[in-house]
Amino acid sequence: MCEIIPSPGTEEKDWGSMDKRLAQVVPFAKAMHIDIIDGKFAPNTTFLDPKPFKKYTDQVFFEVHLMVEEPLQYIKPFADAGFKRFIGQIEKMSDQAEFVAQGQLLGEVVLAVDGKTPLEEMKVSYEDLDGLLIMTINAGFSGQKFMPELLEKVKAVREKGMFTAMGEAFPIEVDGGINDQTIVLAKEAGATRFVVTSFVFNGNPKEQYRMLEKAVML
Repeated sequence: MCEIIPSPGTEEKDWGSMDKRLAQVVPFAKAMHIDIIDGKFAPNTTFLDPKPFKKYTDQVFFEVHLMVEEPLQYIKPFADAGFKRFIGQIEKMSDQAEFVAQGQLLGEVVLAVDGKTPLEEMKVSYEDLDGLLIMTINAGFSGQKFMPELLEKVKAVREKGMFTAMGEAFPIEVDGGINDQTIVLAKEAGATRFVVTSFVFNGNPKEQYRMLEKAVML
């Protein structure tokens, strides 16, 4: 099953602009993806306060993508705000197993690998995860060009033939440069979740979202 997951992106620096984007997509989206960057993982800083998101987290499933130093420290505050899936970049994570263990006490846990990071840097078994996020750009800024060569990681994971306890294919999420054309390439490689920013918001968000749904459901 494929999921389209809109994200306000990494350029929203205050709640006012974040709120405006969320209000556009929450009425029809099934899930939302919120990027958190602390200025240490990448030379960018996003809106970091989890509390205002409570306005929406009881309406739709929210996941937080922690592009930060030691993402473990962010799990509890975002869980308290109603987030249910915690995605941690492994590059500045000192203990992957601890992040997974603590996150699963409060929701679903996904590890994320940046565009330049090999899968071999993963120190936790896939069987212990609720999914994997593979960046299809180098993480840090929205609006970058999709890097098709990074789909080789998606293919490598999918070829392992893993399934969830519910009998569904192991969730592989892709993030970066997703539009109505690249989403097809990502699906063909084995991805099942697609984070989308620019394509959704550069136009009528609902119409753009439906276009993506059609692209992966055909």
